[in-house]
Amino acid sequence: MPRPFVTLSVAVSLDGYIDDTIPERLYLSNDRDFDGVDMLRAECDAILIGAETVRRDNPRLWLRSAERRAARAASGKPENLLKVTVTRSGDISPDAKMFHHHIDAGKPLVYTTTEGAEKIGDRLDVVARVIAITDQDFWGAVLDDLGDRGVERLIVEGGTHIHTAFLEAGLADELRFAVAPLLIGQRDAPRFVNPAEFPGGSRRRLEFLDATVLDDVVVLRYRPKNTSVVPPGS
Repeated sequence: MPRPFVTLSVAVSLDGYIDDTIPERLYLSNDRDFDGVDMLRAECDAILIGAETVRRDNPRLWLRSAERRAARAASGKPENLLKVTVTRSGDISPDAKMFHHHIDAGKPLVYTTTEGAEKIGDRLDVVARVIAITDQDFWGAVLDDLGDRGVERLIVEGGTHIHTAFLEAGLADELRFAVAPLLIGQRDAPRFVNPAEFPGGSRRRLEFLDATVLDDVVVLRYRPKNTSVVPPGS
C-alpha cells in the first residue's frame, strides 16, 4: 500500500519556539487558527504526536467540531482520527488522555523500538496497540505500516524531535506553519526543529503554497519535497 500523504502542522512564536518553560500550556494559536487545524484534522485519517508531547500537553487529539464529526460519520468514516504516538524509549503512561477519549477509530497505535517495547511490556495492552519497528528506516517503516492499515492522510503535530525527523528524512509532503505574535526568548524552550541535515542544505528554498491571515496569526503553507523556482536576477 502507498504511504500516507503527510502534513506537518505547527504553531510557532516569532522567534521560532513552540512552547515556553512555564509548566502551564502555552497557547500560541487563536480561535480561528484552532478551527483551521480542526478542519485539517477532519480531512485526515490519523494524527501523530511524539511521546514528549503526550507527556507535556496530554492532549485528547479529537475533533472539536460536532459538525465535522457528524460529516465524517455520514461519509462512512470514524468520527475521530486514528491516534498515533512514537516513543523510542518506551516512556509513556497508559493513563494518557489520548488512550481514553474519542477512540472510535480503534485502539491508538504506539510505535517504538525493540528496547522500547520491552520496557512497555504489557502496560498498554488494554488501551493501545504497540508496534516494535526493527527496520533501520524507522520513520519509513512507520509510514509503510500506516499505509498498510489504510491511512491515506496523516497529520503530524509534533513535537520538536518528530518534526525534525520527518523533515530530515524527506517524508513531509506539506507544512502548515502558523506564526503567532509572541517572543519567547527562553534558551531552554523547545523550538520547531533541532539542528539537522535537511535535504538540499541551508540554501534550498521550499516551494511556497499560500499565506492566510487569521486575525493576529499568519498561516504559511509549503511543500517540503519541492524546491521553489527563483526568477533569474531576483
